[in-house]
Amino acid sequence: MATALNSDVNDLSYEQARDELIRVVAELEQGSTTLEESLALWERGEAAAKRCEEWLLGAKARLEVARSTNTE
Repeated sequence: MATALNSDVNDLSYEQARDELIRVVAELEQGSTTLEESLALWERGEAAAKRCEEWLLGAKARLEVARSTNTE
């Protein structure tokens, strides 16, 4: 279930999602957040990681199409 915090992740570019994931990890590593804040950050990080994976899978599919087109 997407939260309001995570809904805008779907609009991020790969680079933006990657940077957001880096930011979230750094904040979690500091350990200065409450449990509730940590959970929200974790969810945000999971959403950012998923967005990165979507971009990478899309790029892989495009490369496979380009390769198959060039070998025919």
